[in-house]
Amino acid sequence: MIFAAILGPGFITASAGNDVGGILQYSQAGAQFGYSLLWVMIPLAIALIVVQEMATRMGTVTGKGLAALVRENFGVRISFIAMLLLFFINTLLTSTEFAGIAAAAQIFGISKYLAVPVALIVVFLFVLRFDNKIVERTFVVLSLIYLTYIGSAVMAHPNWHEVAHGALVPSFPFRTVGWIAAVVGLIGTTISPYMQFFLQSAVVEKGRRANQLTAARIDVVNGSVLAIVLAGFMIIANAATIYLANQHGAHIVANTVSDFAAALKPLAGESAAVIFALGILNAGVFTAAVLPLSTSYIICEALGFEAAIDRTFEQAPVFFSLFAAGLVAGAAIVLIPNLPLLQLVLFAQVLQGIVLPAELVLMLIIINRTHIMGRHTNSPVANAIAWTTVVVVGSLSVLYVAGQFFPRLLGSH
Repeated sequence: MIFAAILGPGFITASAGNDVGGILQYSQAGAQFGYSLLWVMIPLAIALIVVQEMATRMGTVTGKGLAALVRENFGVRISFIAMLLLFFINTLLTSTEFAGIAAAAQIFGISKYLAVPVALIVVFLFVLRFDNKIVERTFVVLSLIYLTYIGSAVMAHPNWHEVAHGALVPSFPFRTVGWIAAVVGLIGTTISPYMQFFLQSAVVEKGRRANQLTAARIDVVNGSVLAIVLAGFMIIANAATIYLANQHGAHIVANTVSDFAAALKPLAGESAAVIFALGILNAGVFTAAVLPLSTSYIICEALGFEAAIDRTFEQAPVFFSLFAAGLVAGAAIVLIPNLPLLQLVLFAQVLQGIVLPAELVLMLIIINRTHIMGRHTNSPVANAIAWTTVVVVGSLSVLYVAGQFFPRLLGSH
């Protein structure tokens, strides 16, 4: 708890990328492509730091959340469309958290039709009955279980020369829809659109101002680097186990989340599935609790409704209705019979990558207006990195969508 107490919004927000969807996206990347996608994490780390710093700077300088700035600068109509899209994506993301809970329960032999409703009730009571900061810090400490991936990756004895080659020498197999989907998914889960709203609101709530910008920037850099390093070891762990085994004829097809437990076997042996299930369960419950709540805060902030968890339903009906609707809808989707849970999770990450460029454009327009940011507008370097991110992610998204409508345009792997 002492470690968690010194962590700031930057660390907590960056760690949010290591939710159920993030864990599975990184695991899938390693299992399917080996070390060849590691290089993507380096420019992604730079982009993550720049984007997170922008959100932090806007929060400290204006004292307002991103949703409020979007409404003030682009009007209610654009704000409403943005919030509607955010609610849809976040509800889908919430369902992926419940999908993780369902998958973890199945590893323990418990039906998802029992586990998901019980988790829904637990999450609801957690949020309404306990102090949110205590719950958040508890789960952040528990999320350190993912450090086991570092040990597992090392004990799997990866070929470090191939690891270094994968990290430092980029490869661009553009004509494969699977590669493009993996890259867009990695970007989407690492720089999730909701994370910028969440981070800026957290900075404002903590009362940080422009004279504290240096400390806030250090927090952002520390959190981003730690999150990327952890994600990199998840890729290495799966590349050194599942991918390598398949190269030697094992034919491991990762169709369910329990298949990725194999990546922990070098460290945990037969207990790997249990550790993996506990990690997924922890991530699922934590994010399933935080995500709908954050969504309610953001939408109410954008549209001017009362939003506070210590209010009654009569005082903040829209806030509590949005929270309940997002939570119930997310859980209900997972209970649809024969739903391919893994494909649902990976689709949600790709969708985030497709939506990200639009959000970044809004942020870049706001942060470059001197009447809003004064002398704290973007530097040329920050603009160059952010606009490059917009162009690259936007181009890959268009290519991916085109590949869905015209399958012959791209290969399948």
